[in-house]
Amino acid sequence: MDFKDQIAQLAARVEKMIPQIQTEEATKNALVMPFIQILGYDVFNPFEVNPEFVADIGIKKGEKVDYAIMKDGDPIIIVECKHHLEKLDPHNSQLFRYFHVCAAKFGLLTNGLIYRFYTDLNDVNKMDEKPFFEFNITEIKDAQIEELKKFHKSYFDVENISNTASDLKYTNEIKALITSELRNPSPVFVKHFASQVYPGKLTEKILTQFTELVKRSSNQVLNDAITDRLKTALGKEEANSNQTEGKVTAEPVMAEPNIVTTDEEIEGFFIVKSILREIIDHKRITHRDAQSYFAILLDDNNRKTICRLYLGNKKYLVILDENKKEIKHEIMEIDEIYGHADKLTSAVNRLVN
Repeated sequence: MDFKDQIAQLAARVEKMIPQIQTEEATKNALVMPFIQILGYDVFNPFEVNPEFVADIGIKKGEKVDYAIMKDGDPIIIVECKHHLEKLDPHNSQLFRYFHVCAAKFGLLTNGLIYRFYTDLNDVNKMDEKPFFEFNITEIKDAQIEELKKFHKSYFDVENISNTASDLKYTNEIKALITSELRNPSPVFVKHFASQVYPGKLTEKILTQFTELVKRSSNQVLNDAITDRLKTALGKEEANSNQTEGKVTAEPVMAEPNIVTTDEEIEGFFIVKSILREIIDHKRITHRDAQSYFAILLDDNNRKTICRLYLGNKKYLVILDENKKEIKHEIMEIDEIYGHADKLTSAVNRLVN
């Protein structure tokens, strides 16, 4: 199992375990230690992962950080853990106080769900107020997994991570600002566009009008970009299928009347396909739309349903158990399908075996 699959598997386990985790110690044992282990470090070897790492800071004696990930006898990453329901605040943590007297170049603050990586980009040996890298383990994206991989024991290189930390930090901050502006445009953002298209004076009434126009236009641009991406992916998929030599192309399955396959359903199909292509030929994964749900099948066979997507007001990923009974998993966003990779894999294994 590669690094990406291990992270996806942990993400799925985290969602299952959260209701049973009541304490900070349980958060460490059930959520954080497995994460450190996936990074390639032996959590049971104090020469690699030193728990309750002690440091003396000024007149304070016996200050402890939850874990120190070690290399050649020195800490390279110090880790502080909070209860999974607790908000992360570096200013009130041993991590923030200890960083300036520690040899470690990186600090990690986590509650088992949110992971924040810090370094000293602004002032040497003083931990920055903002993390340069942050993600939610249950919503982690492929690009974030690639960044996280740099902290794996096999690839860890202080200089390499430090060189990209600044770009990563500011890129994430800019993305957050863009997202915020697209959802709730600020007066400055609205004025930037309004001044270029409106010939008259930008009164308060005009700016109020343009605030809604900018918001609506932004949403349309994003939706068009997603639609174009999906059409391109679907076109490539069809082209690849048609290039198969020596085989008769099957007649296309006609959709039922009054059924419209949405972009969101197609995106869900490609997510499932990307998850399962590691264990099965991607050409065997097909889809059929119905009035109440969107089915993803093995070998275009209705008796071999991998899963169903219900994407109405409430969204569900549905997987059939051994008795063909529907097991519903509510999802808020279509990307959350990645968190159910293990269930999809099990479903395909049942159908193949």
